[in-house]
Amino acid sequence: MSICINPNCPKPNNTNTQLFCSSCNSELLLAGRYRVTSQLGSGGFAKTYEVSDRNGAPKVLKVLTNNHPKYVELFQREAEILSRLEHQGIPRVEPDAYFTFLPRQGQTLHCLVMEKIYGMDLQQYLQMRECPIDQKLALQWLIQLAHILREVHNHNFFHRDIKPSNIMLRADGPLVLIDFGTAREISGSFVVKQAAGQITGVMSAGYTPPEQLNGQSVPQSDFFALGRTFVYLLTGKDPNHFYDPYTDELHWRNQVSEILPEFADFIDRLMARFPNQRPQTAEVVLHQLIEIESSLSTTTERHSKAKVLTNSPQQASGQQQSLATSPTVETSSAKAMWKSSTPVVSKAPLTPSQIEPDFLNRCQKELAELIGPMSSILCKRILNQNPTISVQEFVETLAKRIPDHKQAEKFRRSLLY
Repeated sequence: MSICINPNCPKPNNTNTQLFCSSCNSELLLAGRYRVTSQLGSGGFAKTYEVSDRNGAPKVLKVLTNNHPKYVELFQREAEILSRLEHQGIPRVEPDAYFTFLPRQGQTLHCLVMEKIYGMDLQQYLQMRECPIDQKLALQWLIQLAHILREVHNHNFFHRDIKPSNIMLRADGPLVLIDFGTAREISGSFVVKQAAGQITGVMSAGYTPPEQLNGQSVPQSDFFALGRTFVYLLTGKDPNHFYDPYTDELHWRNQVSEILPEFADFIDRLMARFPNQRPQTAEVVLHQLIEIESSLSTTTERHSKAKVLTNSPQQASGQQQSLATSPTVETSSAKAMWKSSTPVVSKAPLTPSQIEPDFLNRCQKELAELIGPMSSILCKRILNQNPTISVQEFVETLAKRIPDHKQAEKFRRSLLY
């Protein structure tokens, strides 16, 4: 199947061996390489299609359906921004991904070809799942998105429309931030236009921060929308459902079955009313998330150990025997039993760490090139929590914190092979 994208074509379906549409005579091989195989969707001011390249690789073609100068400007800006960003969590485009196409007896069509992402957006995902995500997955996803936003913000862009439907979950797990059509570059001209009220407004109910509604968006506006997104993911309800107009706050915590207070506090800070009350950079967001992840790991480990002690058959038997044979010395027997059993869990002699200082420095240096200055904090925290960790376990644990799979594998090979 080869589909004609001429919006006025009465019969757009053709065989995949034709070069021109049999109905309107428009070209079917776009830009000399792309053949449209199916329509994926239509909405707003664009249609999306699946296309095959000369090498057979499926990609997504986005075609602008309204040539108003403002929409053309936004469309071209999206193409430019995507071409300048390179991250697993951002759709990949080739240098010549943007082109124009002139169908027979029609207006010029603006086209953008990008990576096809197999998966679904987070709004679809939660609807299919039929229940909210837990705090562990929420934390993992927030860390991924903080890495993506660091890439975006470090290139002097900000997204301006973060929401569940603009975050894709790949079939193999990683997240991808999509729809950069409303993203802006932080530049002198942007500041001047914004001050003059000449910036196109973007509004997604429940996710857009107050300053953006007033035409004064800033990079920290992305953090507000990110916080609102995770209220939705953790509760399964629209953020506006929890809004209290009298306090100007979201009362959402009691809708989450289990969440660390510091994690809930962090999400609330992301959603602070004023930008200067939120984390100021994606680097700060990442640093705070790693701190919270450490707290969650420690809490989970503590609960696991307590469960082992509580459910141990030997301990339960010892308790019954102690109570049956020495009722008058219950306190001392219990203390003796506790003293004898505790070393097995928490005071066993530890093997010295296998991580040599030189190797640790090397890990920190290579990791810093991939995730930034928090690498040293991360390395030390992992060693503090796991003093007997092996070299291989240490490297594997660090590699899991690298969002790009290829970079993570390169990191492993560099240190282990």
